[in-house]
Amino acid sequence: MPVTDQIVVRCRKGDARAFHELYEAYSKAMYNICLRMTGHASDAEDVLQEAFIQVFKNLDKLSSESSLTAWIKRIVVNHCLSYLRKKKVYFEEVGETDAPEETDVDETHHAMTVSAVKDAIGQLPDGYRTVLNLYIFEEYSHREIAGMLGISESTAKTQFMRAKEKVRQLVKLKTT
Repeated sequence: MPVTDQIVVRCRKGDARAFHELYEAYSKAMYNICLRMTGHASDAEDVLQEAFIQVFKNLDKLSSESSLTAWIKRIVVNHCLSYLRKKKVYFEEVGETDAPEETDVDETHHAMTVSAVKDAIGQLPDGYRTVLNLYIFEEYSHREIAGMLGISESTAKTQFMRAKEKVRQLVKLKTT
């Protein structure tokens, strides 16, 4: 039985040490998701704590076939989205023809550093940042993102394209 399975079994029995071990094993990665999606450390901490409360309360619902990491990640992402809905994040609806096709762009001439890109993503409006994070970092499809956010797939694609363009502009300004 893998170590995480053993921890889950112990958590289900009410072992406080196991809860701590589970939290320590996953909190850093899940905090990074929260931070990317909320854009603020204090908000990320709050969302993370709420998500882990949900994780601990629902460990009995975790099926043996489910990946613990994917299950926890899904709970964390859902809590982030719930937080953003409460903040009334705006997703601009667009028509089917407004979603531009993705094209390959030679970006090698831009001196994109990790910190410049991180800063640029942090400056994005919440809606753009949310779609960009879900697509790039959390690897959800545009269709999945649309379903999660209650928007059309073309709106998800457009928000993503606009977010990428805004990041390019911000990074270009910073590196020139």
